[in-house]
Amino acid sequence: MTDNFLSNKKLIFDRWAASYDWIFPSVFYRAIHQRLLEYVDLPPANVLDLGCGTGRLLGRLATQFPQLRGTGLDLSPKMLRVARLSNHHHPRLIYVEGKAESLPFGVGQFDAVFNTISFLHYLEPQQVLSEVARVLSPGGRFYLVDFSLKQELDLQKLATSQLGIRVYSPKQREALGSAAGLLCVSHYYLLGPVLLTIFEKEAIGNRQ
Repeated sequence: MTDNFLSNKKLIFDRWAASYDWIFPSVFYRAIHQRLLEYVDLPPANVLDLGCGTGRLLGRLATQFPQLRGTGLDLSPKMLRVARLSNHHHPRLIYVEGKAESLPFGVGQFDAVFNTISFLHYLEPQQVLSEVARVLSPGGRFYLVDFSLKQELDLQKLATSQLGIRVYSPKQREALGSAAGLLCVSHYYLLGPVLLTIFEKEAIGNRQ
């Protein structure tokens, strides 16, 4: 089921790629990104944008933080093609194809990981968070931005949804993060039900 699910998602985003930056989502994402950047403070850093799409968030991060280096990862090769063609920050930014459930990166490779309106698509959220924790350096932060609900829903029912889209309450996000070794630092509503949750990977010196 997982392979078919990913193939279908990949096909959908491949079809959207050429017009993605000219339709409604681009306006929505621009507003989300602007609000997200208010909560981001990065020293010279190496960051990962998980589910990067056409690369707009990484481009905005690179503009705001001139010493930043970034990697965008996406399932859709056509989205990545658009991202590469519009990359004004090469070689600081690069884009690679891959799955969030099995990130092609080393342990502790990134100082921060971003994921914007993509987490709702993942069939294996716990596996994705475990991979995020693996590639984060100690003390690194994970910025998760997605739709949320204030009340908790039955995750088992959501798992069998034909739409393959799942949203999580703040408490459910915290529980998923904790199981992966990520501490929830804070929550901020950016736009309507779109919630930013900031997680931090425990620094080695803080371990008891």
